[in-house]
Amino acid sequence: MAHRDGVVLDVDERPEFGQWVGLSLQHMFSMFGSTVLVPILVGLNPGIALFSSGVGTLMYLLITRHKIPAYMGSSFSFIVPMMALMKSTGYPGIAQGTIAVGCVYLLVSLIVTMIGSDWIDRVLPPIVVGPIVMVIGLSLASTAAKDATLNGTHYDLRYFAVAMLTLLVTIAFNMFCKGFLGLIPILLGIVCGYVIACLFGIVDLAPVAAAHWFSLPDFQVPFVTYQPHFYWGAILSMAPIAFVTMTEHMGHIMVLNELTERNYFKDPGLNHTLAGDGTASIIAGFVGGPPVTSYGENIGVLAITRVHSVYVLAGAALFAVFFSFVGKLSALIESIPGPVIGGISFLLFGVIASSGLRVMIEDQIDFNKKRNLMISSVILVIGIGNAYLKLGQYQFSGLAVAAVLGIVLNLILPDEAASERKKNN
Repeated sequence: MAHRDGVVLDVDERPEFGQWVGLSLQHMFSMFGSTVLVPILVGLNPGIALFSSGVGTLMYLLITRHKIPAYMGSSFSFIVPMMALMKSTGYPGIAQGTIAVGCVYLLVSLIVTMIGSDWIDRVLPPIVVGPIVMVIGLSLASTAAKDATLNGTHYDLRYFAVAMLTLLVTIAFNMFCKGFLGLIPILLGIVCGYVIACLFGIVDLAPVAAAHWFSLPDFQVPFVTYQPHFYWGAILSMAPIAFVTMTEHMGHIMVLNELTERNYFKDPGLNHTLAGDGTASIIAGFVGGPPVTSYGENIGVLAITRVHSVYVLAGAALFAVFFSFVGKLSALIESIPGPVIGGISFLLFGVIASSGLRVMIEDQIDFNKKRNLMISSVILVIGIGNAYLKLGQYQFSGLAVAAVLGIVLNLILPDEAASERKKNN
């Protein structure tokens, strides 16, 4: 495919080595906070999560034939059942649940292979895709705001100041830097934000000093280091949530379709994207990590830098694997405070939301039509408000509920409301 105008590096283009290192580090820093936060909350090993995210990303790129620039990080959707399982079965149950999640992905991938994916264009037109993409970005806004303002449970003005300064310097780097520096505004913003945070006295370097240079991750291998036993409760509590994360997975693919001007549902195909995601989770389960999913943070980096190269994402994955064995480097990255991540996230999540708006503008969606107004309104408010559905121990996010309702409304609503038909006649 010919190089596209307005893109610095296209999906299949390889950067020069010096650029490669900086661009890949930028992606790794962007996903690091969320990827290690999930295991910290659950009680798993953060180093393992970092390792499994890197290996899972490499496997995903391989299965999708190096055509999709996506990074696989720890999924937040499984935190509640994993926390419960950690208190009952411990890691063996979480491992089997994580592997089961991957198997559900592979099963759905097989079904898609058999029936094809032509139905996607009908159930996911721009009036559905645009608002869903906006929800993906805007629903994360509260997470960024909490990182930027809360020190534990209380508001901290220093945190807000650091977040705003980090955001402003990142915008400045993005707008005014040229050459290679113009390609790594997120990395530069994180570095400057870290320095600013140090000046404000909110960085704890004690864990970095105490960490060893070489630290072997504490691999947990089910069925080898544990007594063979099936934890059916764990499997049944985690496997159904895979259908929720599939909705988010497809939403991220939609965003990437718009960014890269490709149709990944057709090439390499939804079956390959699902298989790649599922395989990554299975790998995570076998080595001791949580289930993984594609990351909006990295999609935001792609949109801002206009560097879409899969080689850059592969480099980020290799760095993640490497850093999982280097104790001091891992500790240094873990010491990046919340307001720095929050300041960067304001920009990253906003860019994703803006991509959804662009989908509807480019398709010239007419909001004078009641049909379009009803569909977009329902998706936006339910998704951004996170009106989740809870059935027993299963919880479906507001994004999943909004996506399903949007798809159903698109399929059942007529092209014109009764009042519009009467007016046209």
